[in-house]
Amino acid sequence: MPKITNKPLRYRQIHLDFHTSEHIPGIGADFDPHAFVSTLKAAHVDSITIFAKCHHGWSYYPTKVGKPHPQLARPDLLGDMVKALAAADIDSPIYISVQWDELTAREHPEWRAMSASNRYHHDRPADPSAGKQLSPAWHTLCLNHAGLRHYILDQAREVAESYPTQGLFFDIILTPDCVCPACIERMQCNGLDPENPADRLKNDEAVNEQFRRETSEALFEEFPNLRVFYNCGHIHKHGPERFATYSHLELESLPTGGWGYDHFPSSARYAATLGMDFLAHTGKFHTSWGEFGGFKHPDALEYECAQMIALGSKCLVGDQLHPNGAINPDTYASIAPAYNRVEKLEPFLEGAKQVSEIAILSAEHMNPSGARNHPSDDGAAQVLQELKRPFDVLDLSGRFEQYRLLILPDEIPVDAALAARLRSYLAGGGRIIASWHSGLDEDGRFAIDFGIERGPAPVAFRPSYVKAGKDLDPSMPETAFVFYEEAETVRSVGATVLAGIFPSYFNRSYKHFCSHQHAPDDPDADMLGAAVTVNKGAAYIAYPIFRLYRAMGQPLYKYVVRGLLDRLVPNPAMVTDLPSSGRATLTRQIEHDRHILHLLYGPPQIRGKDVRGDDGSTRIMEMIEDIPAIGPVKATVRLPAMPKRVFDAMTGEDVAWNAGDDGAISITLPRLRIHSAVVFEGG
Repeated sequence: MPKITNKPLRYRQIHLDFHTSEHIPGIGADFDPHAFVSTLKAAHVDSITIFAKCHHGWSYYPTKVGKPHPQLARPDLLGDMVKALAAADIDSPIYISVQWDELTAREHPEWRAMSASNRYHHDRPADPSAGKQLSPAWHTLCLNHAGLRHYILDQAREVAESYPTQGLFFDIILTPDCVCPACIERMQCNGLDPENPADRLKNDEAVNEQFRRETSEALFEEFPNLRVFYNCGHIHKHGPERFATYSHLELESLPTGGWGYDHFPSSARYAATLGMDFLAHTGKFHTSWGEFGGFKHPDALEYECAQMIALGSKCLVGDQLHPNGAINPDTYASIAPAYNRVEKLEPFLEGAKQVSEIAILSAEHMNPSGARNHPSDDGAAQVLQELKRPFDVLDLSGRFEQYRLLILPDEIPVDAALAARLRSYLAGGGRIIASWHSGLDEDGRFAIDFGIERGPAPVAFRPSYVKAGKDLDPSMPETAFVFYEEAETVRSVGATVLAGIFPSYFNRSYKHFCSHQHAPDDPDADMLGAAVTVNKGAAYIAYPIFRLYRAMGQPLYKYVVRGLLDRLVPNPAMVTDLPSSGRATLTRQIEHDRHILHLLYGPPQIRGKDVRGDDGSTRIMEMIEDIPAIGPVKATVRLPAMPKRVFDAMTGEDVAWNAGDDGAISITLPRLRIHSAVVFEGG
């Protein structure tokens, strides 16, 4: 594809939503180019994605392809923005909504997606009407219609020809579980079963890929320096070929909007392995996109942006412009502290790569479902973050040999090709931690030598109990502790057993039960099987410990993993005494011969306990407010050579350091509030 790499993405971006009903008058009437630009400048913004066409289907410029908003007070609101931004040296990528376009859905009902589950975003559960016509819902369009694809491409061409923009942001590229007549015919022609959800997902993905390929091929040929991104709310771990039609990546991950604070790190550590420039989306909103009058605390934005840059990402904060076009000064006052920090740190961010000794082979990649979260990936990432062990997330294209240890979380099937790679990795000195069904071949046998054999059936007790010694981890209790999930029955045939599985008296049923939850462990019972084993650098945990930790948060599960990490990957590149809710990464700028240690502390709290969705569901909301200072904070790093200087990246002040007998460099920060970046120069 004739794509030419453009200049790097800027670090301090805004995504400006403008989804504006035709029933609101005076659209853009109060837009003031000077106030618009000066407000952005005061907030240290250097790029803002502005709008050509919104979810309502209306355009905000004199289009000949689409239809201008009927209440538009400034005939070329888009052009007025582009002109003002260009004069201020602020980038202006342009937004085009794709599958949510209410105007087109009304005018071309034959292009609408027909959801197999009859679910629509923002529908009312009690609405019995066909296609949820009586709901304030977005009526998704199906990209399996050439007329729709041509319409979107024609408008993209029009925008790129008319305005000096750096790129186009195509939003809402969904997998709507479509069974419209065109999709049913396509599935039948390709040997897919419309009644099979997995086949419907394959069809949706193929339809979307056709749209992306057609659009990018045309745009890159005509506008070779144009950036192009297709947004679906998540960077799916489908492999690098999935992103061949993209110029860069944008990781939508609004912590308070349903993604949570653990989604972004896993997504970022995958994106970084693809070799593409990328940025992260958070929002200024208290909840999520589309909220008017909601404000996130400035401390939260500062922490979120600090985490972005610590993980190698550029930054973006989502906002929504009032229909009258007046920019909100309170929003940008809350963004300014975060972007002031990022601006000062940019010299220490360009080209920086994380020092990662551990990789997670993605369960999402190995078990694609179209979902935004995979609990095993998320749990593994959560454990490593809390243990301050920097990591990357890989698909099968990743190079295992770059890492000291590879985690196979819970459900990583192993075919012959992967088995050969894993054996070679172990033979070369690599280490593996696998759990539950990971490492099994298609016959249900272990594909690599864990020194164990799998029994014919899982452990019969659920929950069951584990007894582990201090040789696994110093925090292991003397007595048995409960595991709430099922376990594989395995026995050692050479592996060292570090923990065993023991039964309760009985499973809870009407026939027999004890107390409020489950029966206690039977102290006189024999061990049912091995819970944790290690053999020649390959460790195995019989439970789905990563999804279980994500679900239950029991620290002992994390300590099981910690014990294996300490055994298999001693002397890590970075150690810190930050609390478990703190975060730490170590990056390297090879061209500048320096390392940067990022230490963060901003623990989210559950404040919203009943955030309601349109479908009647509720969720909790994690949020951050008034982050306290902590300290002293100690950290140790292991570098290729002794540093010539150690200093604070924000202030330039020297930081005292000591070198241990083993070459490890130790520092102590007397105070940490939100984020500190310490530079080790010449190391």
